[in-house]
Amino acid sequence: MINNVLKNFCLITFALIAPITLPAGGIQKNLNHNQYRNNTKEITLGSNALLYSCPEIHAKELLVLDVGTTLSVLRTWKVSKNETWVRIELASNKFLDDPNKILKGWIKM
Repeated sequence: MINNVLKNFCLITFALIAPITLPAGGIQKNLNHNQYRNNTKEITLGSNALLYSCPEIHAKELLVLDVGTTLSVLRTWKVSKNETWVRIELASNKFLDDPNKILKGWIKM
């Protein structure tokens, strides 16, 4: 009987304390990481480029980006020695633009 009480006490204690440190809704270790993008690079296109849905040459083409379009680089993906893709986000006004407008995608460098 005492063995069962001890097991239940340990289980309840773990169930109440352990979720605090888990990343899915628990304590955030670095609050600045989610609020500010310190490592974001902003670029302007020097030539027309295609915006793809995923980093593959045969992926669906979403948009044609014109010269002078301002982009934020979110991440890079190196497929091979000669093939690099960049995940980008288009600059937009979230209050005035169409909510269905495509803002993110991949371009081949």
